[in-house]
Amino acid sequence: MTPSADRLRYAYNTNGMTSHRLHDALALLADAGYDGVALTVDVAHHDPFAPRLAARTAALARRLDRLGLGSTVETGARFLLDPRHKHEPTLITPDPAGRARRLAFLRLCVDIAADLGSEAVSFWAGVPAAGTDTSPGGTAWNHLVAGVRAVTEHAAERGVTAAFEPEPGMLVEDCAGWSRLAALVPGLRLALDTGHCLVAGDLTPDRAVVRHAGDLGAVAVEDMPRGRHEHRAPGEGDMDLPAVLGALRAVRYGGLVSLELSRDAHRADTLVRTALEALRGAERAADGALAHRVGAPEGAR
Repeated sequence: MTPSADRLRYAYNTNGMTSHRLHDALALLADAGYDGVALTVDVAHHDPFAPRLAARTAALARRLDRLGLGSTVETGARFLLDPRHKHEPTLITPDPAGRARRLAFLRLCVDIAADLGSEAVSFWAGVPAAGTDTSPGGTAWNHLVAGVRAVTEHAAERGVTAAFEPEPGMLVEDCAGWSRLAALVPGLRLALDTGHCLVAGDLTPDRAVVRHAGDLGAVAVEDMPRGRHEHRAPGEGDMDLPAVLGALRAVRYGGLVSLELSRDAHRADTLVRTALEALRGAERAADGALAHRVGAPEGAR
């Protein structure tokens, strides 16, 4: 196998730029050389419940086009739906009205993605309430399958990729859980945060890329310490970044590869640029290692 001629395409999640206006954040990304943005629809950036959403979305689409930025839409806003409870309600919230609010929000995000021409919409399950039956076929899974199927069907109607993200501590926290869900929801794609593989599941980040190469709808590659769900900048955790980026190159992944550094908004002015430099350096290292292996004598491989 020889290295792919095409480089990976990088994006930065706006939840790590909440001290910047969206207009300024996008300029910062374009100036740094990013290929796209992972837009977390939230109170800070493109509030979906503020007035004139359609007009604001059309204006945002024009700005992305002028800056040459692709996009994905992220739905992990912490307090957008409930100012007192993080990430609530979810698709597995016991209250039917709460589940309906989450589903309406996810459908709205699909519509925003369609109007922006985004590559995918990423979403997740939620944390089960105490006492909830989380067994396969139990209450939580039944609610989840119904909600994910509704989102996926709406996305298909709008021509948008619905990508479901396993999150440590949630009902679906690893790739095995995603596979169980995808078997029940035709058309569902995987939003793979490779850092999460250091926290949950039995696949290393690079192995997850290879195993699920045909399932990928969205990818994130921020660093993470092994066993702790802490999003960190490249080089600040235990991720073998060259191995992960090399795997993405090997499977010829063409979508945006994003960084989600939601706790680093205070240093986005410098981190946006240095993180991209680190990613490109790791990608060059992966290419160099692959070229060395390909060119080495048989017995040295």
